[in-house]
Amino acid sequence: MIRYIFVSIFILLFASCDNSIETIDNAEEEAENTQNNAPNILLIIADDMGLDAAPGYDIGSTKPNMPNLQNLINSGIKFTNLWSNPTCSPTRATILTGKYGFKTGVLEASDILSTSETSLQSYMDTNSSTSYNHAVIGKWHLSNNENHPNNMGINHFAGLIGGGVQSYWNWNLTINGVTTKSTEYTTTKFTDLAINWVAEQTTPWFLWLAYNAPHTPFHLPPNDLHFQGTLPSDQVSIDSNPLPYYMAALEALDTEMGRLINSMSSEEKDNTVIIFIGDNGTPNQVVQEHPSTRAKGSVYQGGVNVPMIVSGKNVTRINETEDALINTTDFFTTIANIAGTSDTEIHDSKSFKNLLVSSDNTGKRDYIYTENEDFTIRNATHKYIYFNNGSEALFNLNVNPLESPNLLNANQLPLSNSDTTIKLELTTKLSEIRN
Repeated sequence: MIRYIFVSIFILLFASCDNSIETIDNAEEEAENTQNNAPNILLIIADDMGLDAAPGYDIGSTKPNMPNLQNLINSGIKFTNLWSNPTCSPTRATILTGKYGFKTGVLEASDILSTSETSLQSYMDTNSSTSYNHAVIGKWHLSNNENHPNNMGINHFAGLIGGGVQSYWNWNLTINGVTTKSTEYTTTKFTDLAINWVAEQTTPWFLWLAYNAPHTPFHLPPNDLHFQGTLPSDQVSIDSNPLPYYMAALEALDTEMGRLINSMSSEEKDNTVIIFIGDNGTPNQVVQEHPSTRAKGSVYQGGVNVPMIVSGKNVTRINETEDALINTTDFFTTIANIAGTSDTEIHDSKSFKNLLVSSDNTGKRDYIYTENEDFTIRNATHKYIYFNNGSEALFNLNVNPLESPNLLNANQLPLSNSDTTIKLELTTKLSEIRN
């Protein structure tokens, strides 16, 4: 009898141990599956690309041939109301920190971002439920210090530290603090660096790929990268008619972006969410429909309303257009949420991750804000600008998206009761943001 009890206890203990081992194995397998199924994140930034230069948007009569971007539009969501900053450094800082420029001191091109700020990548390292490797490849433009990207918590940086190049074929390439000369076409070189980095990854990854195209200098890209036909390459021809060269640079970007996407295995491509944006509006030399004084560098729509396309993993809305109001600050929480963090509002950043699967924009923004020396705010219908010289403007974007007339001009006054109410609403909210 005693022997029978002993054997029974042994069997029960063995079974319990076996179940514990199985539970541990299942937990480890579940964690491994979660890690493996976590989406890769590819953020692609075009430098100086407004809506007028983007396929799929109504404004602009001349469009570049960008079949790869069009594929992303067809398979994902086209956003119409993303606001950037008027120039590139401030926009990049808003994405990296989730803060408005007046809070970080980055309000103009070439302003330096303090390393005391917490970067998106560092935030992901600390808060994500999944371990991501991350890189920034391409244009940085947040400091002239070669080590600045790595000091901001970027695991791997390879690209252009400054804001631009004198030649797309002769420029300084910095890789993790070490700078050498490169004579390779920047758009192609950045793509090569991206392809090589992605190929080395064995865990989920976040790649911030910031092309400097189509930023000046306007130039003739390699012929196999664009669709503009035969163009003269001399500087006089380029200066006298820069638009086709600007379009050619965008087409070269698209060709190389497609090469990166197609370099991935089908499994990796299917597991990657791709976000494409412009960092500010089109340069004044090539802007369409907007006056040249209301292009890049201004807080008018031509300077801050930029293209945004999202497609890929877990984006279930296909070939849809979304009019929600979005700030570039919002990429901080949204990308972090995609990577497995839980907070949906941080600093001046509000996640729009839910819009990738539903048009029900619960918790949506009622206002978006941006700035340089001037500052502006809008709601779903109206936009208010306070200029540095003390003057003001109010536009009904529903009536005229090209911001004319200014409802505060003497010949437009007095305001209607509804416009008066909206102006008060916008100025009150602007004061709340800035105080």
